[in-house]
Amino acid sequence: MKPITEYKDYRKYMQDFYDERKRTGAFSWREFSKLAGFTSPTYLKLVCEGKSGLSKVKMLQVSKAMGLTGYEEEYFSLLVVLAKATKDADKKATLLKMEKIALEHKVRVVDSETFQYYESWKYPVLRELAPMMPGVQPRKLADECKEYVSAEEVRDILAFLVKTGFLKKNGDKVYTQTEKSVTGSPEALPIAIRSMHKEMGNMAVRAVDRYSASERYFTGMTIGVNETNYSRIVAEIDSCARKIAAIANETENLNQVYGLNFQLFPFTNKIEGGSHA
Repeated sequence: MKPITEYKDYRKYMQDFYDERKRTGAFSWREFSKLAGFTSPTYLKLVCEGKSGLSKVKMLQVSKAMGLTGYEEEYFSLLVVLAKATKDADKKATLLKMEKIALEHKVRVVDSETFQYYESWKYPVLRELAPMMPGVQPRKLADECKEYVSAEEVRDILAFLVKTGFLKKNGDKVYTQTEKSVTGSPEALPIAIRSMHKEMGNMAVRAVDRYSASERYFTGMTIGVNETNYSRIVAEIDSCARKIAAIANETENLNQVYGLNFQLFPFTNKIEGGSHA
């Protein structure tokens, strides 16, 4: 699904959100409406079809149901305002606000031509680390990484990140990020992305014993689920991830790179006709 800042129609965004959730799991208009606090199971379907609209209160309910926070929530509210605007001056003012948000929070979607970004932890880590250490040699960047990477690799990776637009070079060994966040598109070679997940998982295993409790945070639980609450749990994790990304994007004077992984996977097979009293 495209970043919200690429939309100009809130109904289109809601429809795409619904289609994406339905594609990846059990989801219905009834559940969507319920998540937003509406009693009518078809209300949001009518909104997407242009047969109804969203008030300010309803807009906030829908925004929360879709897991929007921070600038994404603000952008969605402006989409609703734009749809209701009748005067050219009001439309122009709203569009300018939307454009400002889009520029400040532009998200890079990795496509199939730049899937190399997902080949190793070294690419995203150096993308974050290099802007924190302006003017330093590749050897110094390598030394600051907890996992091994050679100075030669750092040099090559930085060149790749600049060439593909992940970083911008502003001087001798001075880098800035071209976008706050990076996400992988569903089409961007899933095998490469799965490889990254495996690598990050292995690093997390090592981190359990490698770092003290004050430096790392681990928690876990074993729960029973069905198709419906699985989808709701995934939505909550997605919402949490968005909130964390918003916090990270708002923070200045960064001084360390961390990895955050969310994991939800089955321990058992599905039990046909099973129940839990």
